[in-house]
Amino acid sequence: MGENPSISKGDELPVENISWYDIQVFIKKLNKLTGKKYRLPTEAEWEFAARGGNKTAGYSFIGSDNPDTTAWSSYNSWMQPHPVGTKMPNELGIYDMGGNVSEWVQDWYGNYSEKNQRNPHGAKKSDIGKIFRGGSWNVIPDYNNPGCRFVSNPNFKSPYIGFRLAE
Repeated sequence: MGENPSISKGDELPVENISWYDIQVFIKKLNKLTGKKYRLPTEAEWEFAARGGNKTAGYSFIGSDNPDTTAWSSYNSWMQPHPVGTKMPNELGIYDMGGNVSEWVQDWYGNYSEKNQRNPHGAKKSDIGKIFRGGSWNVIPDYNNPGCRFVSNPNFKSPYIGFRLAE
């Protein structure tokens, strides 16, 4: 399927240093190889999962009121990514949504609607860029909250941005 683009390589480390567009190429190859329909989650799906879905405990951070228990950040990471699943999972049993690497989602950047919505869809296009969510090993723990969002050009690559697939 190609080379691992990560700066920090290892079988247990998250894939990082990959652009949103590179992920689309990977997903197309993966779907052809497996016959499945993998994709990036929408921003709404990502946030719902990060908040613990229907099992939410209403934590201040993703999966905890103490971000050190569930997330790698600039305070505890030694400024490098760590093997996936070495911190506690959130309420849904999902690891590393609040730290280790931020994650690209499918959506273009857009302002949130003020209306309550069920499974909202993101903007169809944006001059600003694509969204990535979750804190990472190089940011302060405050960014490991489920509402924190970032935006960048979809060609941008960084050792602190990776991805998670949905099906």
